[in-house]
This record gives sequence, structure tokens and C-alpha cells, in this order.
Amino acid sequence: MYDPLHDKSPGCDEKYPDSYWADVAGIPPKHEGQLDRDIEVDVAIVGAGYTGLSCALHLAREHGIKATVLEANQTAWGASGRNGGFVLKSSGRKPYATMQKQWGEEVMRGIYHEMCEGVDTVKSLIDEGIDCEQQDPGYIRVAHKPSMFKALVSAAKLQQKMFGYDVQILSRQDLHQQYMADQNAHGAIRYQDGFGINPLKLAWGYQRLARQEGVKIHCATPVENWYEQGQNEKTLQVLHTPNGIVKAKKVVIATNGYTPNGFHGLVKNRTLPVLSQIIVTQPLSPQQLEACNFLTSNVIMDTRALKYYYRKLPDNRILFGGRGAITGKGAEDPYFSKRLLKVLKTNFPALQNIKYDYTWSGWLSMALDDLPHIYQNEQQNVFYSMGYCGAGVSFSVQAGKRLAQKVAGQDTPNIPLYQKALPKFPFAPFRRVGQWGFFQYGKVKDTWL
Repeated sequence: MYDPLHDKSPGCDEKYPDSYWADVAGIPPKHEGQLDRDIEVDVAIVGAGYTGLSCALHLAREHGIKATVLEANQTAWGASGRNGGFVLKSSGRKPYATMQKQWGEEVMRGIYHEMCEGVDTVKSLIDEGIDCEQQDPGYIRVAHKPSMFKALVSAAKLQQKMFGYDVQILSRQDLHQQYMADQNAHGAIRYQDGFGINPLKLAWGYQRLARQEGVKIHCATPVENWYEQGQNEKTLQVLHTPNGIVKAKKVVIATNGYTPNGFHGLVKNRTLPVLSQIIVTQPLSPQQLEACNFLTSNVIMDTRALKYYYRKLPDNRILFGGRGAITGKGAEDPYFSKRLLKVLKTNFPALQNIKYDYTWSGWLSMALDDLPHIYQNEQQNVFYSMGYCGAGVSFSVQAGKRLAQKVAGQDTPNIPLYQKALPKFPFAPFRRVGQWGFFQYGKVKDTWL
């Protein structure tokens, strides 16, 4: 499997993975095909995932700038088409209480507002006619041990006080009777927002909207070489693709967890790509659903350091996800899929005979400070958005909107997400050693602490 810490390219015109999403999504939308000539453009966007498509759409709609999107493989071939499809009012891993201590209440509330606006932006775009199999609203955080239920209740009360957030507290009995009888859940809190979608169909919807606004999207067009030409105001970014050269005044890097090794100095050593693994089971029978009392289609996540997440899909399959391999070379090892299935069966003992029909993995992008950053170089001609930490389905669209503002020369909110660069990882060549160590710590913490 492609490994962004080692490989110089994600390939060219690679097919979608054998995922459930790709199997049920239908016919991909049209695009301009592989670039087969030299062109000059005002703005080139590298990557046709949520971030790149949102940036292109908002550039066209709000700033009158028609960008050209270059995608190495297929639209949403990376994380945008492989994730669990959780639309949440969050991104990154830094708690709001920590933000408040570090930056003060005003900045913390500014970040919260951006996360909320991200969900609103996704909803508004879906309302334009995107068929992405949107499910009933609700996000459940389950406590994987009794002590974690107390922590969840404290977090819920804090968010109710800080934001007036509508958070429901569920005892173990409430959870089992009203939502699902997860035997590893010792109570939960439930947010009234958050919902599940088909992530690939959502991205395809964004592509259709962008092309309606005049955006050009070239798939099977990887950027194989990149250098600058000229000086000062006349500087151009020169992007070499297999069959055409793109000269652009400005370039947006929208590749996140799939950014190739050595792609550009502006983003070098600033993220850690981490694999997440997903399985999708066979459809559950009415008897199996009843035995598990699986009544909800809300999105669900637990409180482990090495989190598991799951949801019931529209055809009564269970999507179940969690940590994958450390390296791309290990991504195809069936151990990781089997481990997920084993945990699922401990959650729902009535499913002892269930099998999975689909399994796949994908890279997410971790930031050292547990927050995404939308930033640019000093010359204001190269921009990026990265570091969603596995929670970027909604915020990546907001990030694309803010990227468009930056590209157009407009100010963005004065919060760390938009005013500070991604911090570099110390001892960057050993990032995976640190990742392995965190995974070992996580195992101990989740089991014993």
C-alpha cells in the first residue's frame, strides 16, 4: 500500500480501494480527464478530496476565481473516500478545556465556532441536492469502563456550561434500552448533532457543484515535479504532470494524510500519517438486530486512547473501525481486520457468527499539537491545510472555505488554526517509533488504567 512517509508518489489513475463505499456509490461524476497539455492558471489545487474541492468551490462562488484541481488518482481516492462517514462538530484531538487554559476563552470559543460552522457548511451543501445517504442526527460517546463514564459526564457538564451545548447523559441501562446493547459500554453521552453519511458520495457531490461553477478537475494527473520560475511578483509555480505542465500564480496543497514524501518544503515533517482500519459486516438479520437491540443509526465512538468507532449502515450492516498497521507495507495484514471483528463480537455477543464482507484502510494526518492548520508561505503563493487528526469530514470543508479566503487575499479569523504553521515533529525520521510507543501505551491505558 502507498506509504506517504516513504513513497514519492501515490500513483497515477489508481482505482478506488475495494471498500463498501466504492461498491455502493454508483457511477463517479464526470471530470476533465487526465491533463494532456501545458496550461497557465491563476490557482492550481493539488488533491481532489474534501479540502481541495471545497477550496475550489468557494473560490469560484465567493471570489470569482476559477481554480484547476489536479488529482493523482480519482476524486476522493484518499481519506475523503475511505473514512467512516462521521460528520462531527470537531477536528483535531485537543480538548476545549485545554484550549481555554492555553489561549483563553475568546480563542477557545472562536475555534468552537469554526467547528460548528464546518457542520453547517456541510449541511448547506448537502441541501443543494447531494445524495450521500445522510442518516438521523446523533453522536454517542460511550464509556468503555465505569471510570470513563464519570469523565464523560464531567465533559458534558462543562460543554453545557461553556457553550450551552445540548448533551444528553445516558446510563448503561438507558443506552442499552434506547439505542444499542453494547456490552462494553458503561454509559454514554449523546450529542443531538453529528450524523453519518456515505463519504465518497459526499465528495462526488462536491465535485459536481464545483464543476457547475466552472472549476476544472483533472484526475490521473499527479504532480511529479515542482519548482519556481521567475522572481518577485512574476514568480510562477511550475508543476510537472505526466502529460502536461501547469504554471500557476498560486498553489494549494490539499493532500493531507496522502502528501508524498518530499512533496514541498512548506509541509515537510509537519504531519504524521497514521493508518485507520475499517470493516463492514454482512447485513444483520432482524433476529440479530433484535438480539443486540440495535435501534440507532447514530454515529458512535468510545473513550479508549486507541479509539473504536462504529455505526449501523442503511442496509443494516455494521461499520466498525479502529487503529490499523504502522506502515503501508503492513496494511494488508488480515490481523488488523480480524482484531476489529473480535472486538465487535465482544461488544455484541449475539454476533458471534457474523463475518465481514469489506475491509480497507486509509491514512489520516496527525498534527504534533493535535490541531489542524491552514497556512501559507511568506510570498503568499503556496497554501496548505493539514492535520485533521481523523476528524476532518466536516472541518475540511470549512478549511477549504478559509483557504479560498487566504488565496483571494482576505483575512481569516485570528485563531491558531489560521495564523500559525503546523509545528514540525522533532526527530522527524523517528516519528513511527514514537507512534509505536504511543500504541503500546494506549493498549496498557485502555486495559489497566
